[in-house]
Amino acid sequence: MSTQNIILVLDLMGVFAFALDGALTGIRTARVDLVGVMVLGVTTALGGGIIRDLLLGQTPATFQDWRYIIVALVGATLAFFLSSQLRHLATPIQLFDAAGLSLFAVIGATKAIEVGFGPLQAVLLGTITGVGGGTIRDVLLNRIPVVLSANSRLYAIPALLGAGVVVLSDTVGPGSIWFAVVGALVCFSVRVLSLRFRWNAPPPPGATPV
Repeated sequence: MSTQNIILVLDLMGVFAFALDGALTGIRTARVDLVGVMVLGVTTALGGGIIRDLLLGQTPATFQDWRYIIVALVGATLAFFLSSQLRHLATPIQLFDAAGLSLFAVIGATKAIEVGFGPLQAVLLGTITGVGGGTIRDVLLNRIPVVLSANSRLYAIPALLGAGVVVLSDTVGPGSIWFAVVGALVCFSVRVLSLRFRWNAPPPPGATPV
């Protein structure tokens, strides 16, 4: 399988994971119907990628390849029909969110490197790609975006680390797509561990404890 095909597969996996996450979050936190579930799922899945491609000066992949929209719709549809079987939605939502965050962070950094962005810009773009869809989801649900919350259990930091692994691998030697996989695993692991052990980023001095 070529590098481009591997990137496409990882990108679509991120779309699917975020579609499930956005739809399940809407079902758990708001009274939404079929249309609401689809909108939240698709917006969460495609928002980060659209932001990424616009910042790269490219036509968003969503509008060039029908598979992005189809995968997002499939993820949202599965969440809609399986939600009644998932009585405890918090854990699957968190895992899908961590997976989408990880995949999008490394793909965003990888694409930034491919078009000639510098290391810092690539890390930043990877992070924006990872948190973009979830931020749009939270705005639509009228709540403080997870990435801005003091009780986020580390959200942007794992994305920074995952994107950083990709950028570091390209800086020290010829880049390999497998470093993107390693970066995704680092991001996913840190995010899941922060949820498990309730890790948060340091608050401002004197701030009220969460």
